[in-house]
Formats: sequence, C-alpha cells, structure tokens
Amino acid sequence: MEQVKLVILDPGHFHAALIQKEMYPWVSKRVAVYAPVGPELADYLNRITLFNTRAENPTKWELEAHASPDFLARMLKDRAGNVVVMSGRNRGKIDRILASLEAGMHVLADKPWIIASADLGKLEAALEMAERKGLVGYDIMTERYEVTSILQRILVNEPSVFGRPEPGTAEAPGVTARSIHHIMKLVAGVPIRRPAAFFDVAEYGEGLADVGTHVVDLVQWTLFPDQLLDYRKDIRMLGARRWPTPVSQEGFQRVTGADGFPASVAGQVNGSRLDYYCNNQVHYTLRGIHVKMDILWNWEAPEGAGDVYEAAFRGSKARIEIRQGPAEKHRPELYVVPSGPALRAEVLAALKKKVQALQTDYPGLGVREAAGEALIVIPERFRVGHEAHFAQVTNRFFDYLKAPRSLPAWEKAYMLAKYYVSTRGVEISH
Repeated sequence: MEQVKLVILDPGHFHAALIQKEMYPWVSKRVAVYAPVGPELADYLNRITLFNTRAENPTKWELEAHASPDFLARMLKDRAGNVVVMSGRNRGKIDRILASLEAGMHVLADKPWIIASADLGKLEAALEMAERKGLVGYDIMTERYEVTSILQRILVNEPSVFGRPEPGTAEAPGVTARSIHHIMKLVAGVPIRRPAAFFDVAEYGEGLADVGTHVVDLVQWTLFPDQLLDYRKDIRMLGARRWPTPVSQEGFQRVTGADGFPASVAGQVNGSRLDYYCNNQVHYTLRGIHVKMDILWNWEAPEGAGDVYEAAFRGSKARIEIRQGPAEKHRPELYVVPSGPALRAEVLAALKKKVQALQTDYPGLGVREAAGEALIVIPERFRVGHEAHFAQVTNRFFDYLKAPRSLPAWEKAYMLAKYYVSTRGVEISH
C-alpha cells in the first residue's frame, strides 16, 4: 500500500479530529486541511494541538491549513493527499464525496452520507464509482466495535442459545432499540462547541437521519451478518413520529458561543425557546422482523452517565439484551433472558458452552446467573471506549486500502438499506 496522505475537508464535527487521536505508521504525519474560516476549523485545530501536546503518547501531526471559501475547489486542484476525511456538513456531504471519488481519492466519511431519500441515487452512484475506480468509500460505523454489540451479534447468531429470530408484531417487535445522545458533553476532556448549524435539521438531519444510522446499522449487522440486503424487497416502512427537545437561549449560547438564534433556525424558534426537532421513533420490518427504535437527543446526561445504547433481540429460545441503566452503573451490559422456565436450563447450558468456546478471543469472559437470567461478565480490557473505536474503524479502512477489491459486497448493500431506513423514517414522521 502506498503511503497514506490525509486530507481533512471542512471538519464541521469533532469526529474528524478523533480519527487523528492516534498515529498510524503508514500515514504521513503531514496533513492538509481545507475549510472555511470559522469556529469549526478552530475547534479541529485545537483538538489536534491537544493530541500533539498531551503528556502520554503525544501525536506528531503537522498541519497545513488552507482556509478559504473555495476550500473544495482548492482541495480538488491541489490533490495534496490520497484519502479525504469528512465530518459534519451533512446536507452537501454526498456531493463532496462524489467529487473526491471522481478526482481519484479514497473517502473516509463520518455518518450520515445523506439525510434525504432523494439522494439515495447519489449514494448508489458514489459506491459504484468507488468500485469501478478501485477506490474505497467507507463510512465510520464505530458502534460495531463496542464489545457488548459484538457479543450480542455472536449470541443472536448462536441457535443453541437464541433459537430463531421472532418476527414479533407492532405491539411486541422482534427487535427494539433505543439511542440517547446529549447536546452538552465533553469529548477527549474538552467541552463540545456545537456549530449553530448543528441545530438546523435541514443541514445536519434529525436524530434518525444522523446518529440513528448507527442503530439501523447494528440491527441489520446483528440479524443478518455479512448478507446481501435489498432495501427495495427486504424493508417495509410502517410508521414514524418526531418531537423536539427545547433549547433555551442561554443553553444555545453555552453550547455554540452564539449570541442569539441564527436565521437558519428561525422556523424552529418559539419565543425565547428553540424547538430542536431531533427525536424520532421509527417502525419497520426487515425481512419480516418487526423493528422499532427510538433515537433521542437530551440536553445533558445525568451525573455519572453518558450516551446510551440499549437493544433487545427476541429469539424463540431467549432474548439477547443490552441494558445501560442505573442498575448497570450507566455502562452497557449484555444479558441473556430465557424465553420461559422450561427453556432456562437448556439455554444457560448452551450459553456457558458458547462462552467457553469464546475464551480464545475473549479470555476471562464469564456468565453470572441471577433471577432467571444471565449477565455476560466482560473483562475490563475489552471495554476500550467510544473514542478508541475511531482508530479501530480507521484501521479497518486502511486494511481495505491495501486491497480495495476486498471490501465486501454486503457493505454496499448495508449502506443502501441503512440510509433508506434513516431517511424515509424521518420523511414519514413529517
């Protein structure tokens, strides 16, 4: 693989900086940055400076920043690298992805690639262009690297423990999931400064169209691992709704630094309050299995808590469930709940056998029984944290750069299915 030279294009979200929280031996330490002058660029530069100056294992990035309104045209003209990294500015992101691929550069882009179903054609064109040109276009699905999600996927696909997936009904779905993010929080020890455009749902997308892509991805990744999905045949949208999180003027100023609400969100302002329409619920079937999920943005996490992901998959023998409440001390834990007393002994015996077989990959993994269910005991060394997942995704992307044809066909199918659900769900909720 030729040396990777990164180009950071308009880092409108802090995820762009998290890609560079670690150094990579095959990546040039000199990085070109193209962006308009503004607080988002300043935030990105500050985070890289903090990585470079931290006491433990500091990074050694050298940044060459080009700040101008014509940043995209300048980037395409200069061709200062071979991998373009994008984060934020969601509405126009797919056009920048297409332009980068057309110029012959690989793309590592944070979710979401699109926030409207009208752009599904552009998404498909981008994926086909990458394949045709021998390039890699990859989106950053960090949640696949969370150990509880990995183990949930393994157990859902273990018939001796899970049985077969239960289709469920609208009232009792086969899969339920809930994701809660927070507007005000710390990342890498630094308070997030949200751009004012973050609150413009036409620019950044509502919750389902943005962070909800992770949840949609995890559902299909868990239920149908490495399988080709056809969103036109395999998915049926059944319903959705939306509601706002109120944001005060004081809160808006605290998180953005702006003195008042900008004109771009005027339609969402109600007196001295911004109604931020960031919450969605969606109900659909995936190959006949009812899926219902809630994607929520709250203002700030309770003391000792953070972002939340909970999910339950119902099988004929057991329910495999991630919980993250006070009982779990606000961190994700994985449970196996047998589908009735008659199955308890069989399921728990099969679970212990499976966990024993996983010792090679997860030494120290255990099972703790209580109140008719089982907790999967996960050693601390496997809980690396959300920010570390960015390096894991980036390394997987670099694996594909070595042999672009090795990118699985199911990844393209997953992308189209994921963005069909996330965009159509928002539109149905209107």
